[in-house]
Amino acid sequence: MTDISREDFARAFTERLPHARAIGLVVEEIAEGRARAWIPYDPRLVGDPETGVMAGGTVFTLLDTTCGAAVVGHPLSGGVTATLDLRLDYMRAATPGQRIRARAECYHVTRSVAFVRALALDDDEETPVAAASGAFTFTPRAEQEAEA
Repeated sequence: MTDISREDFARAFTERLPHARAIGLVVEEIAEGRARAWIPYDPRLVGDPETGVMAGGTVFTLLDTTCGAAVVGHPLSGGVTATLDLRLDYMRAATPGQRIRARAECYHVTRSVAFVRALALDDDEETPVAAASGAFTFTPRAEQEAEA
């Protein structure tokens, strides 16, 4: 990853992404191809005022960013990534008033593409809010080091 602490790296990752700051995203962990993050419940991010359910785009942003963080944390990654493809399966509405957590795993990499899967959960650990799978491009660490 980098020579800075994992906590500082996670904080810097969020600070560089305006959309992550806008939804209050907090990265808890970036390590060895895994990441965990969460967003607090925020009435500004509600998609349906009658029910208080968070907007689907907010869940998508949480999962996309957490997947990207997992790629950045992979040992072969040079720390730069972009989403190529991301599929979300929404399984149920998030419970109003609860934060939404995401965990992602980079389970396979090729020379420049990483494959990731993730879950979004609220307090109900048994039934995910959404599941994601995607492909992300990345700059390999060796290639970045060779350019330096």
